Amino acid sequence: MDEATLSVLWEPGSARRVEFGDSGGELNVQPSANSMVMNITDGIELSGIIFNETIGQVAYALPYSQSLDTGIFLKGDSRTVVNQSGSGITQLCVRRGVEHPEIVLRYRPIISHTVSGVEGNRPVNNLRVYVVSLDSSEEIELMGKIPLKISCVTTQVTTTSFNLSYASETAFVACMIDEESGQVSVPLESTVDGAIVQVEVVVCRVEIQRVVR
Repeated sequence: MDEATLSVLWEPGSARRVEFGDSGGELNVQPSANSMVMNITDGIELSGIIFNETIGQVAYALPYSQSLDTGIFLKGDSRTVVNQSGSGITQLCVRRGVEHPEIVLRYRPIISHTVSGVEGNRPVNNLRVYVVSLDSSEEIELMGKIPLKISCVTTQVTTTSFNLSYASETAFVACMIDEESGQVSVPLESTVDGAIVQVEVVVCRVEIQRVVR
């Protein structure tokens, strides 16, 4: 499912069909799970919320197992946000469910940074935040073999500009997903006249649907 999702990212209109195999557990597609809030600050005057939405997740409740260890990441790690040079966007982990262990799939934001010229003796810093959201998906709770369609619905870009009148060296982007939080630092180019920080949040909305035969 993760491979199929990654293959359609950033390409609206693209789709893949997969059949989720029967391993004795229950598939739960949860579009309303995982409230994610992201903000940016430099510890001085730069401050703002750049994302505040639900991103969804997929969970597979496993059959009873005494030997399965929870807290293990099968892909990715525990960081809620990463730089472009860091790990990938996928988080696939085993955690304790209500009754049984479950494998959870979700996508964390990844950030890139470039500098594109100067305006009024202030360097223009471009921060791009890539977010994958499953909140357009169908809510599914099923067992057995399940045919699914995974589609890229839209890619939306929101831009926020911050005009700094002072020299700033570092921006910090913090991300909280439910009660899990993390932060990355981004170096800024600036002069005595300040800097321009343009934050682009690119949201790729992926829809997971059950295919009725």
